[in-house]
Amino acid sequence: MLPKETNREKIIEVVELTKKFGNFTAVDHISFEVYKGEIFGFLGANGAGKTTAMKMLCALSIPTSGRASVAGYDTMKRSNMVKANIGYMSQRFALYEDLKVWENFRLFGGIYRMSEEEIVKQSDFMLEKLGFMSVRNSLVKSLPLGWKQKLAFSVATFHKPKVVFLDEPTGGVDPSTRRQFWELIYQSANEGTTIFVTTHYMDEAEYCDRVSMMVDGRIEALDTPAALKEKNEVSSMEGVFLKLARKAKRTEI
Repeated sequence: MLPKETNREKIIEVVELTKKFGNFTAVDHISFEVYKGEIFGFLGANGAGKTTAMKMLCALSIPTSGRASVAGYDTMKRSNMVKANIGYMSQRFALYEDLKVWENFRLFGGIYRMSEEEIVKQSDFMLEKLGFMSVRNSLVKSLPLGWKQKLAFSVATFHKPKVVFLDEPTGGVDPSTRRQFWELIYQSANEGTTIFVTTHYMDEAEYCDRVSMMVDGRIEALDTPAALKEKNEVSSMEGVFLKLARKAKRTEI
């Protein structure tokens, strides 16, 4: 079930999107839609093509054929506008560790061309929200891993993007911290931000409103976690993943 059933505004629209490298088809004619405020899980085993697909959605890679729009902008024709309206966070936490906490906010605010007044106001809001006021002048490298993760997510959403892409953001983080991180995700989704997330943790797939499963470059299944479990006659998303992943014939892209 979508978090806001009355709001069916499309934020991501993908039609027959394809990416080939020579004779190899990494992403094979995938089509789907994602809505405002939805937490959308984009899953698949290594080599399924999900990273390649995400790069095309972030306007970092040009598709061979098909089309995609993100936040209302064509990823090929309006790539700069796509990039201006999305946030991105990877497992490696794209923060500058030799900068102070508040300096990271200022840096990314500048990159997204926010005004000085907006940067100061939003920085104070984020630091207060995270409970980071006491460490605002600390170097990022001195923070515990869980704090870095929360900071990285806050930096990715600092400019209030319409969509946030999270590429395996909780890898190597303990379960307690992962739960806290997902609380931040829920807060952002409830505020209308669309969350597009890849993860290897199948318990996290349970937190998504809908989940797609990629196998060999194609979307093998797409539905709510409950519906996927029912259709595949299993009791967990781990069971869904194992059942669908067995169909894969390739191991890398």
